[in-house]
Parts: sequence; C-alpha cells; structure tokens
Amino acid sequence: MATLLDDQRDELQTVEVRGLSPWLPAAARGAAAPELLDVSLRVNGVERHLKLDPRTTLLDALREHFGLTGTKKGCDLGQCGACTVLVDGRRINACLTLAVMQESKAITTIEGLAQDGELHPLQAAFVEQDGFQCGYCTPGQIVSAVGLLAEGRTGSDAEIREFMSGNICRCGAYTKIVAAIRSVAGEGG
Repeated sequence: MATLLDDQRDELQTVEVRGLSPWLPAAARGAAAPELLDVSLRVNGVERHLKLDPRTTLLDALREHFGLTGTKKGCDLGQCGACTVLVDGRRINACLTLAVMQESKAITTIEGLAQDGELHPLQAAFVEQDGFQCGYCTPGQIVSAVGLLAEGRTGSDAEIREFMSGNICRCGAYTKIVAAIRSVAGEGG
C-alpha cells in the first residue's frame, strides 16, 4: 500500500525553492561530481596508483580500491579506533583523513605487519594471550599497539591503557590486550 510520502516523493524532490540556491550544498544544486585526481599511495611498501574523488577517505581507499579489508570501518567518526593505520610510523584514524593527503607517506595496515610469512610479534602475542574475542577491533588494536611500542609508551599497564584508549573493544578484552602489549614490550618491542 502506497503511503502519502511514496505518492508525493517525486513531487517533493522536484520542488524548486527560489532564492536558496546559493546556500544549498553543491550536490543539492545539481553540481557535477568533482574531478577525479591521480593519487599515488605507498601502502605496505608498495606504490599504488589510482584515480580518486578528492573526498575519499584513506579508509575507503584502502578498503574499496585496494581490497585491504583488515582495516575496519567502525564508527566512521574517529571514536572507536577500528580504522587505525600507521602513516610514517604515526597512529592515525584512517576514517578522518583524506587519501590525497597521504601521498608520499608510508602507510602501514594490519596486512603489512607480517614479514616473510612470519607474524609481527604483536600479532603473535595477541594470539598467544588471547587478546581478542569477536576480532572486529583486533586489527586496529594491533596497529595501534605497534605505534604505541614505537612511541615508548609502555612504562606501566596504566600507561598502556591510557595510550590505547582511542581503540575501543566492545567485547571487553582489555586485560588480555594489555597483557599482549606488555609481553612484547618486555621483550624489547
């Protein structure tokens, strides 16, 4: 059964509001899509080239254009840390940065941590310490922990928890996550 909204949808979408055009977003004014840009990104040591809408986030470029789905899309607001990657060794939320801003920088995702078929020590520690439950946040947790070790922020469990606080685990595996990080930090990172 059609509703009032269904019956009037086309009419509502075509109503012209006179005098408001300069204040409406470009998409509402029927503007053309932005021109695609040639972008080169160095991801996990490999230079990759593509054409991107300049509004594409690094997260979407990694997942949708390169097929690197280890980096997760959680909140898309920079609040959960599921999309954490390293850019020039620094932890960032890939959902909050545009891909075009990362040209000429070294981007490392969870897929780039293992070397020559060997897990990164933190990946192995997460398995050994059972530092995950559902696994959704795990890639972001591990990448963030790699950055944490590089920053030298592992003086105590409290310090680890503080500097990992941007990565949320909805399952509550924090104790085991801290144990995994502590075990690698104790080995010299």
